[in-house]
Amino acid sequence: MPARLVLYFAAAEHCLFRWSGGALAPLATFSADERGLGEFRDRLAQHRGALVTLVADVTGEDFHEDQVPYLRGAERQTVIQRRLAQRYRDTRLAVALSLGYVAEERRNERLLLASFTNVQQFIAWLDAIADAGARLAGVYSAPIVAPALAARLGAGGERSILVSVNRAGLRQCFLEEGRLRFARLEPTLETAPRPVAALVRAETERMAQYLATLRALPRDGPAVRVLVIAPDGQRAQFEQTLKSDAHLAFRIIGMADAMRMAGLSNEAAGRSAEELYCHLAVRDPPAEQFARREDRHGFVLWRLRRAIVAAGALAFAACAAYAGTLWMERSSVHERLQALRAETRAAQQQIEHITASFPVTQTSTENLRAMVLEFRSLAARTASPEDALAFAAGALMKFPQLELDSILWTAGAAEAVGEGKPAPATETKPAAEVLQTLEISGRVNASDQSDYRSITQQVQRFASALDADPGWQVVNTRLPFDVTPQGTLSGDIGAAAEREPAPRFTIVVARKQ
Repeated sequence: MPARLVLYFAAAEHCLFRWSGGALAPLATFSADERGLGEFRDRLAQHRGALVTLVADVTGEDFHEDQVPYLRGAERQTVIQRRLAQRYRDTRLAVALSLGYVAEERRNERLLLASFTNVQQFIAWLDAIADAGARLAGVYSAPIVAPALAARLGAGGERSILVSVNRAGLRQCFLEEGRLRFARLEPTLETAPRPVAALVRAETERMAQYLATLRALPRDGPAVRVLVIAPDGQRAQFEQTLKSDAHLAFRIIGMADAMRMAGLSNEAAGRSAEELYCHLAVRDPPAEQFARREDRHGFVLWRLRRAIVAAGALAFAACAAYAGTLWMERSSVHERLQALRAETRAAQQQIEHITASFPVTQTSTENLRAMVLEFRSLAARTASPEDALAFAAGALMKFPQLELDSILWTAGAAEAVGEGKPAPATETKPAAEVLQTLEISGRVNASDQSDYRSITQQVQRFASALDADPGWQVVNTRLPFDVTPQGTLSGDIGAAAEREPAPRFTIVVARKQ
């Protein structure tokens, strides 16, 4: 992992820090002249391939609000570059910060154009970074990092002013809805704590009046929230001097608390507020910055290679996880196979135990064959009602006037039967034969219930249809009315008609199994 270096760029001197594990460690301080530039080159030679972040905190800053049409992609970048070229002579260190959109007849995007009035003071130092083989991660300024710091300190979306005493001077940043609107740096000399606190109040009131002149702040609006980062040794004097009034609501934050809230794991003793900006520029860098893509070419390639390596590591981890899953499945299948083999051995032992009591034959295969043949013989001698019911249903389909009341299927020892007549009691069938008997009882639904002869003929035709099947014989037939040998009806016909709405009949057919 290459070293992460942060160069704090001020007007008088530049400080180099090393960022590692959420902590900033000061490495060296360089003057802003040629001698300091040479020392900076020598220091970078010791950290070849390092990632360098430059945080500028100088007085020569320019902020200008502008509007461009609502565009996306390459068209938006083209329009922004044109506006920057119109505003600044040198656009190598210029940036456009989005301030949101304006809802009018034509939707426009508000931009805050920012740059340095003296860009040349940075060029030699940026070239030294490139010549030393280091990678420029980005060029930021304290105002650009200020929104991230204000969010860490608890500033909401309302208007607020962030004030900090840095190495370069008194830094003031005006924020609105979490976005930078204006910033200024007031150089200060080493003075007593109380005059510094008084200077903070005077400069804050001056800045508030300037913003009100620009109509960025309402004159009769609520008090503006002012966050002041004060050294811990001077916090009491700051609280005593900076009293809130109707225009400014001060909140004093000690350096140790500010570093803790910003996530910087350093002791606050002897530290300055510029380390907060340097820390957030590395840990939580803003989306927009001053450096061009050409100046950050090495860093972009390094980040791309790192992303490829991370993707490869992730793919390798996914493959390893998949391989582990397959191995677990293989182990599970192997365990199930072992269990099935154990069950098979147990079943074989049980079969051997059962077949041990069988009659002795030549081989166990003959025993199994004998069992199968015996089971088939038993199944062949076992009667089933399906065929008999299908035979009766087929015959009833031809006589729709017959209504079925009941059907009784029985199977038992067969008796010798004659042609349509019961067999004598002395004639019996062999015991091996099974006789299926089907007793069909029903009614005749005739349109004229008094036409007894027609009703009797329908029953007789139904019996003839049952007897036509060669596999079945009509054993017994009980007609709705008695018929004499001369073909005449007999019996109490009128009484039968009163008792039952339709004449009933019963036919018994039999089949040998």
